[in-house]
Amino acid sequence: MSLNDPQWGNRGSDDNNGGGGRRPNQGPPDLDQLWRDLNRRLSGIFDKKRGGGDRGGDGGDRPPVQFSPKFLGGGIGLLLVLVLIVWLASGFYIVDAGQRGLVLQFGRYKESSEPGLRWRLPYPIQSHELVNIAGVRTLEVGYRGTERNKVLKEALMLTDDENIINIQFAVQYILKDPVDYVFANRNPDEAVMQVAETAIRQIVGKNKMDFVLYEGREQVAVTASQLMQEILDRYKTGILISKVTMQNAQPPEQVQAAFDDAVKASQDRARQKNEGQAYANDVIPRARGTASRLFEESEGYKQRVIATAEGDASRFTQIYTEYAKAPEVTRSRMYLDTMQEVYANTSKVLVDSKGQGNLLYLPLDKLIQAAGAVAAAPGGVGSSPDAPGVARSSAPISNEVPPQMSEGRSRETLRQRDRGVR
Repeated sequence: MSLNDPQWGNRGSDDNNGGGGRRPNQGPPDLDQLWRDLNRRLSGIFDKKRGGGDRGGDGGDRPPVQFSPKFLGGGIGLLLVLVLIVWLASGFYIVDAGQRGLVLQFGRYKESSEPGLRWRLPYPIQSHELVNIAGVRTLEVGYRGTERNKVLKEALMLTDDENIINIQFAVQYILKDPVDYVFANRNPDEAVMQVAETAIRQIVGKNKMDFVLYEGREQVAVTASQLMQEILDRYKTGILISKVTMQNAQPPEQVQAAFDDAVKASQDRARQKNEGQAYANDVIPRARGTASRLFEESEGYKQRVIATAEGDASRFTQIYTEYAKAPEVTRSRMYLDTMQEVYANTSKVLVDSKGQGNLLYLPLDKLIQAAGAVAAAPGGVGSSPDAPGVARSSAPISNEVPPQMSEGRSRETLRQRDRGVR
């Protein structure tokens, strides 16, 4: 049934068209058709207000527009349903991985939501906040961006030995409790800045300048991280300090040249100390080894001398016992043994004492060869005189008759012959 039908809204009326009213079995009208009819009726109402009674000439064939309050109520209800659907759909939200959703009911925390598609009651009943808990946040203290862009108000600190140093460091932190991070503190990032500066100043003020600048830089960073975590936990900021990195630590620029000279002198002192220690480590073990060797050699010499003396004394006692039994035999035996020992280690020259020649033949070439052989033998030079096993080679005995002796014998033979002839 069209909205232009004059029977719209008159249920059960039989005045027009012979009882053509709305049938009870007819369903609801089409929404598009209703929207078009509503626009047409509204435009007809506005045209009637503007034109008044001037429409009689050309609009006599158009059916009269009848505005029904029931129809207007159905359109408003449909609009309200659409608005309600959109309002309820606004409660859907998505929580990404590495985030947490905090649901607020009338501005007060109600619950936390895990990653995924979530729904809450629409605004203004409930609202939500997304907090990134996986991202690493970095805070710079004493500089901004680069080390050259210094912030002296934050970087200059006083040490225990009343020296001023310039420290620049970075703090990295993550969130461990998003509820405390959002609701327990008004500005947690600014709290981290103040806590970091406070912790570093406390640690630097309790240590010497050399310790902070050189050997203690890593220890200062670790101690500062622990102290910052304790303070943040006491404030319930929900922040976890992951790392504190010392970017730069140096004296102020006004005294940098003098400080560099002092550092060079300290390095030279350390280098010379290390060289001396290395020399001592090289010399002392060798000296100890030499002393130990000499001690062992002296101990061995002592034992050898004692054993030799005891052996000589025992041998003398045994010889004396034998000498007491047979003096002559023992004396002759000792003489022969002594002569054998003496002649065994000396060069020997045989001389014919019965000959009448007055020239003696000495084998000088053989003696020189024997002396050279003794000098070239192992242990011959520099060895101890009483070293055992060193035997001198005796010069070989010549079996040839010296020429002077052969000449003398031939002359004597001739003289004897002459005498026999006479």
